[in-house]
Amino acid sequence: MSSFALGVWGMVALFGLLALRVPVAFAMFAVGFTGIAILNGFSSATSTLASEAFTLAASAELVVVPLFILMGNVATETGMSRKLYDAAYAMIGSVRGGLASATVIGCGGFAALSGSSVASALTMGKVSLAEMDRFNYSPRLSTGVVAAGGTLGILIPPSTGFVIYAILTQESIGRLFLAGVLPGLLLLTMFVLTVSLLCWINPAMGPAGPKTSLSEKAKAMMGATPILMVIALTIGGIYGGIFSPVEAAAVGAGLVILFGAAMGKLTLRGFWSAARSSVVTTAAVMLILIAAHMLNPFLALSHIPQVMGEFLAGLSLPPLGILAVILLCYLVLGCFLEGFAMLVLSMPIFFPVITSLGIDPIWFGVLVVLTLEMGLISPPVGLNVFIVKSVAPNVPLSDIFRGVFPFWLAMLVTLALLVAFPQIALILPNTMIQ
Repeated sequence: MSSFALGVWGMVALFGLLALRVPVAFAMFAVGFTGIAILNGFSSATSTLASEAFTLAASAELVVVPLFILMGNVATETGMSRKLYDAAYAMIGSVRGGLASATVIGCGGFAALSGSSVASALTMGKVSLAEMDRFNYSPRLSTGVVAAGGTLGILIPPSTGFVIYAILTQESIGRLFLAGVLPGLLLLTMFVLTVSLLCWINPAMGPAGPKTSLSEKAKAMMGATPILMVIALTIGGIYGGIFSPVEAAAVGAGLVILFGAAMGKLTLRGFWSAARSSVVTTAAVMLILIAAHMLNPFLALSHIPQVMGEFLAGLSLPPLGILAVILLCYLVLGCFLEGFAMLVLSMPIFFPVITSLGIDPIWFGVLVVLTLEMGLISPPVGLNVFIVKSVAPNVPLSDIFRGVFPFWLAMLVTLALLVAFPQIALILPNTMIQ
């Protein structure tokens, strides 16, 4: 059997294991280790495992993952994320669809803390769904906006999606974080406009909430001040070149802990819970990365990336045409694969093609992360949809998928804008980091 045929069978086996619900990390490890052992010998497979695991574990850049996750978990334990939602609600909750728009803004703010779409959807779902139900919002709109708003967690920096993309492609984490700022704000704006449009078409979907006085608005904003300060300092520090991403993560996590303790909201039990959850999530991310670095050498030995590159080059399409084909592949794969699994599986195949075409890898990273977000609300997998379902068990899954569809279209429009105008993503990293 040729190395290429073995590679194809390896990918078939991988998708088969994923279909059997074998955890992503273990499936990739099994296929990668076995493939390297067959093609290059057992000793080569064991040495690759040892070297890659040690290299990743010793990588200073990966420290941002547990620190940003800890920052988000502590913010949840101390109620800071709820304060962020309360501030957004006080400002715009009295307009038609205002609660839904406040949820989107709250998701965007929490995304700037946690970097996790699942955490954003789960946290904001617990905070906002009961409020929207109390004011007779359509279940389709309320659950759809939480599922879609949660996807902002892997686009608005700090983003675990950008960190993993940077590790897989050796690109700058700082440049990727800066590149995600304007696209993240653009997508947040598109979601708010989508809510407004839906409520204009059918006012019953999002009735106006009670008006708040200026003093109530000021009180809500004061409550959100600590968390807004943390967001401004961490993201602003990276933007201004004061902090590296690792330093910003450490400063952010430290400040959230200090604010929580100073306000009397962070107990030892709460801190232990946040720390334990952060360790579990970080371990899962590290396992996936180690497994990905086992699979990548196997794919290289089987020449699958080379053959794929030659195939795409043979299509006689311009670079933007090939980019469109690749993004279409991501949109289709997103219907069946979890986002991080899709990222680690596809980068060894598509990234060499992108670099050979002269496409900016930072811009490509933003486009890829946005398509990963679309996968989070695409049937039949739609991880964020199932997260929201767990918070709103009385809402049929079909209604949640119908609710997210307008927001999926808004994401598609945003993707088209980013393809048409690359500078939306590139202006900040090109001007702030030389």
